[in-house]
Amino acid sequence: MSVWPRWLTFVILAVGFLSAAASGAKAEVRSLKLYHLHTHEKAEIVYKRNGRYVPEGLRKINIILRDWRRNEPTKMDPRLLDLVWEAYRQSGATDYIQVVCGYRSPSTNSMLRSRSRGVAEKSQHMLGKAMDFYIPGVPLKKLRNIGLKMQGGGVGYYPNSGSPFVHMDVGNVRHWPGISRQELVSLFPNGKTLHVPSDGRPLPGYEQALAAYK
Repeated sequence: MSVWPRWLTFVILAVGFLSAAASGAKAEVRSLKLYHLHTHEKAEIVYKRNGRYVPEGLRKINIILRDWRRNEPTKMDPRLLDLVWEAYRQSGATDYIQVVCGYRSPSTNSMLRSRSRGVAEKSQHMLGKAMDFYIPGVPLKKLRNIGLKMQGGGVGYYPNSGSPFVHMDVGNVRHWPGISRQELVSLFPNGKTLHVPSDGRPLPGYEQALAAYK
């Protein structure tokens, strides 16, 4: 009776584990449960399957996240959908994502800017790269902190809005309003973050985070 060397057994087990992990990743199905507060449209949409985006799912999301004022859709950035999906997963939520704003046309953005200084001239909403939303049952600050720790783009926090919400986009990593150094350290104990506290001095691991981000 032959006996395999231990190293060969280890290799076989390792290959089997990696194959199973890869198979699991390929079998993953990603969907978003969306409810638009202004149009009252509601849908659970599969947008990614087996690691590939689903064209029909993306089309449906483009429609539900359209500029509702002009009934004008655009192609939403799939990276934004992945960012929101991951935030939803980490939050442990089960309810529908309440969409405050998805795509915003240049004309709508200009109109809103004339009414509020809080609307950016070059808003990521105009590029289909941003979403304003909240999730019932998930504290808004928790959702903001999840967004900050993912470091996938910009995170805005609006707890005092008529319908309190967070903004997430896939532009440069940044946040608003400012966050104290103490609070940022509590979120990034190792200091490895691109977020800069309100005192303007990056945390100790900023350069490492920057190198990893590039």
